[in-house]
Parts: sequence; C-alpha cells; structure tokens
Amino acid sequence: MRASRLLSILLMLQTRGRLTAETLAETFEVSVRTIYRDIEQLSAANVPVYADRGPGGGFQLLDGFRTKLTGLTESEAETLFVAGLPGPASQMGLADQLLSAQLKLTAALPERNRAGARRIAQRFHLDPVDWFKSPEAARLLPEIARAVWSDSMIEIAYQRMDRRVTRWLKPLGLVLKAGTWYLVAEISQQLRTYRISNIVELAVTGERFTRPKEFDLVRFWTDSSRAYEVGLYRDKALLRLSPRGFGRLEQMSATVAEAAREAAQPPEHDGWRRVEIPIESVEQAALDLFRLGTEVEVLKPRELRRRLAAAARAMARLNA
Repeated sequence: MRASRLLSILLMLQTRGRLTAETLAETFEVSVRTIYRDIEQLSAANVPVYADRGPGGGFQLLDGFRTKLTGLTESEAETLFVAGLPGPASQMGLADQLLSAQLKLTAALPERNRAGARRIAQRFHLDPVDWFKSPEAARLLPEIARAVWSDSMIEIAYQRMDRRVTRWLKPLGLVLKAGTWYLVAEISQQLRTYRISNIVELAVTGERFTRPKEFDLVRFWTDSSRAYEVGLYRDKALLRLSPRGFGRLEQMSATVAEAAREAAQPPEHDGWRRVEIPIESVEQAALDLFRLGTEVEVLKPRELRRRLAAAARAMARLNA
C-alpha cells in the first residue's frame, strides 16, 4: 500500500507541479506527518523532490525530472472502462486504481497534451443517478465485480418480494441503470438479471466457468430491457387529453408518450384530442393518470374511469 502511495505521490508531483502536504494528505486519506515521511522516502530513493517554505509553498520535483514508471497494471487497465464514472468506480472498490490509472496516463502524455487532458476532466462529468434519488446501496458489489472479472461461480441468497431464494450463478456482466446496479448471469443455460441490492448473501465458490463465446452484454441488456418495457403493458386505455395533459404523458414513461403520439387523433375544436395508450393495469394506470388531474378524461376501460372518479371524490372529501 505504501509503495503504491509513494508512486502516486511521485506521479502527482510530476503531472500537477507543486502540492502542499495538506493536499496530499487529503487525497490519500492519511495524516500530514505520514506525507512528510513519504517525501523522506522518495528523497532517500534519489527522487529529486524538495520543499518550498512559507505561504504558497509545498513539495515539487526538480525541473526536468521525469519518471518512466507509467506502465498500467491489469486492474488499472480494467478501470479505464469506468474512468468517466468516479461514483460507480468507488462502489465497485476501484477508486484507488482509478486515481492511479489517471495519474499514470497523464504522466505518460507529452507536455503539450496535458493541458487538453485536464480541460476534458474539468469540463465533462457523468452523473448516472436521476434527480431526487440516491444510488442504491450495493454492499456486495466489489465481491461480485471480482467474480465477474475472474469468471468465478457464485452462490447468492436473493430476496424476492415474497421469499428468499438461493441460486448458483455464472456472473457474466454488471450494468448500471439510473443509479441501480444489476448482475447479468447464466443459470441452467439461461440468462437472467438480478438486482444487486436484492442480493443479501454471497459466496464465491472458487469454481471457474467458461464464458459463452456468443454472449454480448450490451446487446443482451438492450434487447431484454426493450422486451421488459413492452411486456409490462398488457392492456390499453382510451383517453381525452388537453394540450397540457398530452405534454405530460412523458411523466408516465417514454413508451406511453411515444404510443400516444403515434395514435393521437387530430385536435378537437377546444384543443383536446383522443389518444390510446398502453397501460400495465387498471390499478397502476389510475395512479399514473391521477397526477394529470383535470387535464385528462378516461373513456375506456370503464373500470379505470370509475377508479379515477372514486379517487377524485375521496381526495375532495379529505380536503373539503
């Protein structure tokens, strides 16, 4: 650990110039005293690092000194696939490798290209979590990620809505969707998706498996996600919508909004129009459409119309 930190300090000084002991201590989550000892170790190893005293001072390397220790380790190279995702990288237990890999890459760049690399890092940031939400807890994610990397069988206890089940899986890939991690795995020669936060126990068996040669994680996730969304909608509803209500269908889902645009009839004289939308169930549609308030009229099915009217009357009584 210390050797890795010494190398990272050296690379930071090489790529960023003068740095204070406080900055280095905060970066590596150690004490300032530890940083001073690290600097002494670098000096003892004939690294020309020196300190500037007083305000604005800090440690820096002798002008012209360049280290050649910029080769990437295997784990750091793997980290480059999530280099734009510092939060998820941390969840997977790769935060240290990510920092080390970025430092090595920057150090390896010619001097004229470093400013461009820094501009990219300062101008682009990817936040995969939706508004007003926090990323789900993923306590077992680092262990699962290691099993994915090493093609190791795992045994999991998985919490379903009504019961807990045990599964032996071949972990093939991890997917981050809107702040939620999913595991794609093979079981009994079938591909399944498991929500990481619902995995309550995990054991890595040590038994290795051979990945299916034809498996493509991106293609599988795209196809299965589309099939899941389409499969949710088992019924249809006929509505009259105001212009404002029509615009708010996006709140239900992109699938519903797209279906409404395709099936919408020409506007009536008051601007309202009839549309047919897919729905999951009468119960769920009543919850979703209630948010549109007086901007929607349900024409069919009759049960959905009754449920929405009953919900409106109950709300009116409570707030009378």
